Amino acid sequence: QVQLVESGGGSVQAGGSLGLSCAASGWTYSWYCMGWFRQAPGKEREVVATIHSVGRTSFADFVKGRFTISQDNTKNTLYLQMNSLKPEDTAIYYCAAGPRNYPLYTCPQEVFTYWGQGTQVTVST
Repeated sequence: QVQLVESGGGSVQAGGSLGLSCAASGWTYSWYCMGWFRQAPGKEREVVATIHSVGRTSFADFVKGRFTISQDNTKNTLYLQMNSLKPEDTAIYYCAAGPRNYPLYTCPQEVFTYWGQGTQVTVST
């Protein structure tokens, strides 16, 4: 059974940095997508960044140049490094993952079938 567990959320002042981690257990897929999503109060969940098992990444326009997504395949761990944080980045951040049909290397939202419980990120002015 696949489980995703996020860690690393917290509170930071605007302009600061935070790093999130997501540990995947029970993961057996070799062709897959992983990603980070977020949901702010009163708003719909939105994609932040995704990464394919081949290393291809994609970022939402609002985080380009500020956030970095990476993965450590040996540890089955996904990371999100968030720099230059803004108050509008305040949200619950979710780790998600899903297998992808070979040889497709894009990561549309419908691919993400496994979800973590979320971790709160709060950015104050």
